[in-house]
Amino acid sequence: MSAVMPEPRFKSFAEFYPYYLQEHRNPACRRLHYVGSLLVLALLGYTLFTQQWLLLLALPVVGYGFAWLGHFGFEKNRPATFKYPLYSFMGDWVMLKDGLTGRIPF
Repeated sequence: MSAVMPEPRFKSFAEFYPYYLQEHRNPACRRLHYVGSLLVLALLGYTLFTQQWLLLLALPVVGYGFAWLGHFGFEKNRPATFKYPLYSFMGDWVMLKDGLTGRIPF
């Protein structure tokens, strides 16, 4: 009889972030996250500049589309977004900063 591991519960983002990084070990997955996040920033800037507000609807598709492709195609796991949406969203941006600053491998 195999024991089922209980789902971790996190009391803070600081507790969650190591788990988040563990779910993003594959470099291709991280890079797809980075691409999605950077495209979100570019699209947001373009939307603000042009005031074409309907483009805001594309932000989640662009950001999560690249991230989920990384998880399903390379990492072979389920995105943390499904269980921890706020912490996962925060993790995307902290991981991008950590990747750009060299704290974690790009």
